[in-house]
Amino acid sequence: MRNAIENRISRRTFKTENISEKQVEKIKALIAAVNEKSGLNVEFIEDGSAAFASARKTYGMFKNVRSMVVMKGNPAMVDFKEKIGYYGEDLILDLVDMELGTCWVGGTFDKSVLSVPEGEEIICVILVGLIDKPNLKDRIMIRNAHNKRKPLEERITSDTELPQWVKNGMAAIIPAPSAINKQKPHFDYKDGILTASVPDDYIADLIDLGIAKRHFEIGAGGHFEFGNGGRYFE
Repeated sequence: MRNAIENRISRRTFKTENISEKQVEKIKALIAAVNEKSGLNVEFIEDGSAAFASARKTYGMFKNVRSMVVMKGNPAMVDFKEKIGYYGEDLILDLVDMELGTCWVGGTFDKSVLSVPEGEEIICVILVGLIDKPNLKDRIMIRNAHNKRKPLEERITSDTELPQWVKNGMAAIIPAPSAINKQKPHFDYKDGILTASVPDDYIADLIDLGIAKRHFEIGAGGHFEFGNGGRYFE
């Protein structure tokens, strides 16, 4: 399994020092590649701290926020939210490989201070910065998230013994992040065909589906088609 999957945790406390120019250049190159592949319009902002300046918006959950990746694009795009999750998580794992701290943030920031072109929508942001020691609140949240991980048998339904490649993929989705840690993406393996779906009754469900699919691909090899209920191909 890719090391970044096991090493990734949500970081809400960052050092006051800025990430280096070399790191910024690499992040921008990664984002350019994602935009070319996905059709999204993901953007890196070196100083987006204004979006986290209001304690009323952030509930005091974050410290020393500065740089971020803004996940946005045309909401009319097919599988828009799923692609936000899929390609956003791919970026996060690359950032973890760079030994940077990251965190998905959906609602607890002020979108109004971030510019967005007409016809596009900001779905969420990914915080990125130098890793600082987690404070007490961070440690509690990390421990709770780890303790609430659902076991494999609650994440997949099968009509037969799971082949090893499915087990490998499922092992990679267990530590995947999800909104309010609900871990809603569910996998079905029947008649030799694997699919993944979510109820899609919460604003972040399809984002979580994209994240889970990317994790599974990394663990198992092959690729998923986009779409709720999309099929996996070895």
